[in-house]
Amino acid sequence: MITRRHVLLTPLALATPALAQQDWPARPIRVVLPFAAGGSSDIAARLVAPRLGAALGQQILIENRGGGGGNIAAETVARAAPDGYTIFQGNIGVLAVNPTLYRSLPFDPEQSFQPIAHLNSVANILCVPADRPWRSVAELRAAMLAAPERIRAGNSGPGSIGHLAVVQFDHLAGTRSVHVPYRGGGPMSTDLIAGHLDYAFATAPTVLSALEAGRLRALAIGTATRSALLPDLPTVAEAGLTGFEVSNWDAWLFPRGVAPAVTQRMVAALRPLLADPELRAEFARRGMETITASGPAELAASIRAETLRWAPMVRASGATPDG
Repeated sequence: MITRRHVLLTPLALATPALAQQDWPARPIRVVLPFAAGGSSDIAARLVAPRLGAALGQQILIENRGGGGGNIAAETVARAAPDGYTIFQGNIGVLAVNPTLYRSLPFDPEQSFQPIAHLNSVANILCVPADRPWRSVAELRAAMLAAPERIRAGNSGPGSIGHLAVVQFDHLAGTRSVHVPYRGGGPMSTDLIAGHLDYAFATAPTVLSALEAGRLRALAIGTATRSALLPDLPTVAEAGLTGFEVSNWDAWLFPRGVAPAVTQRMVAALRPLLADPELRAEFARRGMETITASGPAELAASIRAETLRWAPMVRASGATPDG
């Protein structure tokens, strides 16, 4: 039975979602990271958060939720209310590698999320502790061939780009590393500097200060071309492993179902911020580069392309979440 009360309430009820979109953001926004504090993803998020908060008029809260190769954080956001107040900061590992690396996932990288935009790209540097004798990729490879499954390689979690970099290194070099996973690049780099690991493909922001202080030694960079940050450092491919290439990016995604108007407003706030020379300089000092020409379509296409790129390599390598 339709009453006068129903008739009066219906227009208000129908207007509520539109009003909520217009008022967004009306409270702090939570960004969930799949890694522990101190890594490159964490550094990037904490550089962006205060500037974005000022632009939107709300605080941006960073929540580090490591573990499970990034799947725990991804599931947390995938199950969150699609109201624009929870964001997942994903990367190649979680979004493009894990679908092949893991037999099953509690989320679908394409169906569970609403892409927003890329944040940054970051290079991975092949580093060894300063007290190790190796001064080139060739010397490290020779040591690994002489002692199979004795050289310990750290990574920031199963499926991380550092994990896959070691897998690719072993595949091309004919070596067998001992994989040591961590909950993020920060803790992994701490153990690398302390000498508890023999080598790692660490993100530039986590090891630059240790390289400058002489506590770590860089042997090569994982990107296809040399970095302007370390122009004298050869690529791994130049050092003898032809075809080697790894790089990483961070990106933001909403849970699937967030209103398009909210996504558009977030993109509109991010783009000028990421293009700001001051922020770009802050990123560059830490070995990262902001990605300014990105939005939902570009990010979705990138996830699909990276998934197709990494899937055959993961299968061919026999990599598992444990190594």
